[in-house]
Amino acid sequence: MKYFPIKNTSLNVSNIVMGNMRINELTKVEIEHLVRTAMEEGINFFDHADIYGGGECESLFADAIQMNASIRDKMILQSKCGINTKDNYYDFSKEHIIKSVEGILKRLKTDYLDLLLLHRPDPLMEPEEVAEAFDELHNSGKVRYFGVSNHNPMQIELLQKYVSHKLVVNQLQLSVAQAALIDSGIALNMPVDQSINRDSSILEYCRLKDITIQAWSPYQQGFFEGPFLGDLEKFPKLNQVIDELAEKYGVTNTAIASAWITRHPANIQVVLGTTTPQRIKDACAGSEINLTRKEWYDLYKAAGHIVP
Repeated sequence: MKYFPIKNTSLNVSNIVMGNMRINELTKVEIEHLVRTAMEEGINFFDHADIYGGGECESLFADAIQMNASIRDKMILQSKCGINTKDNYYDFSKEHIIKSVEGILKRLKTDYLDLLLLHRPDPLMEPEEVAEAFDELHNSGKVRYFGVSNHNPMQIELLQKYVSHKLVVNQLQLSVAQAALIDSGIALNMPVDQSINRDSSILEYCRLKDITIQAWSPYQQGFFEGPFLGDLEKFPKLNQVIDELAEKYGVTNTAIASAWITRHPANIQVVLGTTTPQRIKDACAGSEINLTRKEWYDLYKAAGHIVP
């Protein structure tokens, strides 16, 4: 397992992350086995959100591993807040952030989070309120570091103008089949759809600002349209190239899909959403595969992206 420090923190993190969005589909015994497998494979980073399973996923996670000080010390715990699922709107008010963290800590049976992310941008955000909430949470020892998810550069800039704590993470969608973070930069100034800058150059911005990117849906096509791995109807060439590289490196197709992301020099973390122990093992096998430049581009082109 490859580890690297998240800049401006004391955290040394695995580049593969266990996401817990769907663990409420499992039994307590299955969750315990899933987490144990992740840790045995070298994963030390566990991603949550207060909306996953309506909060149930956090509770199930803590119960399944019998959360205690000894186990907690071996984990880096991250959760997200800012979405009101009951009425379907976003809420970055101080009251909502504080209340959300209190609930998260209670469900995870821990005194603190290593990282708290704001889940999706709130157009009605008052950054001064966010700053107050972050200060209160940090000063009370309940949150060590802060970040965002699905935010563009200017949204981060607006927050950072008021927030005294360095925003150190941005969780964004990225896979070889859904590579909007990369597409427009390669096809700049070309009269093709790929050249449309849909994300305000957030990849380059995060690198400039020492913000670690976490890639969600690393094996998905589109926006929750299903996995590209094994989809021979839509991605025959991509799967062919992936399978050839999997054979070369002696790993599965999942490992190669992970390696395409971890190969990027930005030190991007891959956030898994699997509920299968074997898939965790397969993904972790790609943690340290250093694809050649040609192999990385071959995968990118095979997914249908243009390299002019």
